[in-house]
Amino acid sequence: MSVEEIFPGVYDITCLVAEGNNRYRAYLFDDDVPTLVDCARRDTIEALLKGIEESGLTPGRLIITHGDGDHVGAFDALVDTYDVETWVPVESDFPSEHTPDYRYQEGEQIGRFQTIYLPGHKDDNYGLIDEKAKIIIPGDAISGADQRGLPAGQFHLPPAVHTVNLNQAEETLEKILQYNFNSALLFHGSNVLEDAYDKLDRYVNFPGKPTSSYQIGTPIFPK
Repeated sequence: MSVEEIFPGVYDITCLVAEGNNRYRAYLFDDDVPTLVDCARRDTIEALLKGIEESGLTPGRLIITHGDGDHVGAFDALVDTYDVETWVPVESDFPSEHTPDYRYQEGEQIGRFQTIYLPGHKDDNYGLIDEKAKIIIPGDAISGADQRGLPAGQFHLPPAVHTVNLNQAEETLEKILQYNFNSALLFHGSNVLEDAYDKLDRYVNFPGKPTSSYQIGTPIFPK
């Protein structure tokens, strides 16, 4: 477990680093109501609680980006320990002893964050954007490239085996580019803390990108 203050009042609590630099994280923000974004796995509950204690903050709010088990594992423990108010996507359905306090959709304001619907990885995946601070948390809409053995500090689509619709996931990246950000806080792989918008733009709008399904099927060497 490690705790890093990556920006003033913004804490990366990495509960576990598994094989292939696959990270399981939560983010804690010193907001008007200290806000935790996601809560890792059930088997990392103790690590998360220790990380929160090390940050010196007491969370009063928990926002879930989507209902995968590695994002909601400490949901009940956080409610029991801190009595946090909980915000969960309307589409999410995961087992819990506690009913969410609020169900959110796209375009809502939760503290410093605006919610963005970013499906593809999962049907209930949301992102959170703070355009004033130029920070985006895209849920699992995108990962750090070093999760796939590439250099850190770049982006990659989430693995297909964990993604319900990879084509939709790629289209969702174009939606992310409608927002203003410089840093992307990710849940798997390394964060992209500088020039994140430009790096994602280059990844999405690469040279020779097909503009239609016809182009995708066009032979590279036509007869």
